[in-house]
Amino acid sequence: MKKFIRIELPTAPTPDAPDTPAWVRDAIFYQIFPDRFAASERVRKPGRLEPWDTPPTTHGFKGGDLLGILEHLDYLQELGVNAIYLNPIFASASNHRYHTYDYFQVAPLLGGNQALAELLEAAHARGMRVILDGVFNHASRGFWPFHHILECGPQSPYRDWFIIHGFPLHPYDEKKPANYAAWWGLRALPKLNVANPDTRAYLLDVAEHWIRFGADGWRLDVPDEIADPDFWRAFRQRVRAANPEAYTVGEIWKPAPEWLEGDRFDALMNYPLALTLLGFVAQNTLRRDLRPGGYRLRPFGARQTLERLTDLSRLYHPHVVYSQLNLLDSHDTPRFLTMAGGDYSALHLAILLVMTLPGAPCLFYGSEVGLEGGPDPDCRRAFPWDRERWHHATWALTRRAIALRREQAVLRHGSFEPLYGRKDVLAFLRRGVGEAVLVVVNVGNEDTTRPIPLPPDLPVGDETPIDLWGNPADDLPPRWGRGESGGHQLTVSVAARHGRVLRWTIDDGFIGRRSSSVPD
Repeated sequence: MKKFIRIELPTAPTPDAPDTPAWVRDAIFYQIFPDRFAASERVRKPGRLEPWDTPPTTHGFKGGDLLGILEHLDYLQELGVNAIYLNPIFASASNHRYHTYDYFQVAPLLGGNQALAELLEAAHARGMRVILDGVFNHASRGFWPFHHILECGPQSPYRDWFIIHGFPLHPYDEKKPANYAAWWGLRALPKLNVANPDTRAYLLDVAEHWIRFGADGWRLDVPDEIADPDFWRAFRQRVRAANPEAYTVGEIWKPAPEWLEGDRFDALMNYPLALTLLGFVAQNTLRRDLRPGGYRLRPFGARQTLERLTDLSRLYHPHVVYSQLNLLDSHDTPRFLTMAGGDYSALHLAILLVMTLPGAPCLFYGSEVGLEGGPDPDCRRAFPWDRERWHHATWALTRRAIALRREQAVLRHGSFEPLYGRKDVLAFLRRGVGEAVLVVVNVGNEDTTRPIPLPPDLPVGDETPIDLWGNPADDLPPRWGRGESGGHQLTVSVAARHGRVLRWTIDDGFIGRRSSSVPD
């Protein structure tokens, strides 16, 4: 007999529950690489820039800035976004700004500290949150304490801010030993010594400062390379003291429940989910030559996908599951559409899935208009503001999927119950107070009709479910019936490369039984 799994978000606090910010469960994130989204005439640029629409280069600057983002908040609201995740914005000599030289100053090319203040004020006035990207494992050769060491040698009082192996240092001469630890051996990124009390105090001051400035949280770059859990515990304490609702999310590419027990981060960038969804919706078009984050792209059938979704949802406390940053791609991967071999239907199915699963969906800027791109730097192309260049079907579908999530609270807060995975068809249930929503996706190339078994405690009633998404080949309306095991089932027709989102009301007398456990 089939076992049914239910993952529920408890309605009341429980002693073992990680304290994750409640607002994240209602968030639709939009990741912006600031140099590539939009440029404002109000931010003066000191010299020559790359033409906006030419292919990006490793060291070139396009001139996007924070006031450019502010001037396009109407666009983001039209899309349905209510949270922004910014790639690094602090003073740096790189277009991606992971090479920080001043953690207390926003890059002048982005408009400086005043531009950030204006952006935060405007975003908050619209009910939008903004989280920043923090790089605390390493800095740059231009970071002032490192520069001090270069000038003063072993006499510099800042020598213990880094991991120095000997003198002299060779930050540019590749023929000589660097004599200091650097991220992945890259001399441009000297590793910070967080074991040094002064370095540690400085970084924690940075973390608190920008939260008090108005940021709503931090995305943390390569946090697992700081092998000191106490640093991240102190980081969380300082950030939460400044803002009890601040969100912290770590860039860790693999499942890592030990990081999400309530003492370090609220969530991780959910790359395992991204790779699963890509492998499912793009089984036949995957670009196997691409290696996002060094991972192989693998196709997944419906059963494998259901198992992986179930495993990911059971691995963490429900508060964490509903707070994970569920991305499809990022600045560190080729674009989803490119990894899917240019298959727009795969992108559309993935957007539908990420908007109907538990967790906070996150779109990388331009995905909604069909922006493509290979590995870095190609994945960081400038946003095409000429609407003639947009893939309008993708734009319309993305807006509709976001609107669906925002209109249906059950998609943000309801239980997650994996139901069916067989022969290209995946189905799961989202259950809330007085309502249930069944999501069915067909990644096959032929229309199909499937009987979806339902949990035995789920009331079905007599009404025909309302279709919230639409089905272009709907020859048969959904119909109730009895399954082979005697429980209820809903027979659903789904067009090729399409999905259904079916809602019906239920008697919620049983809904009062809320638990953070995962029953079999």
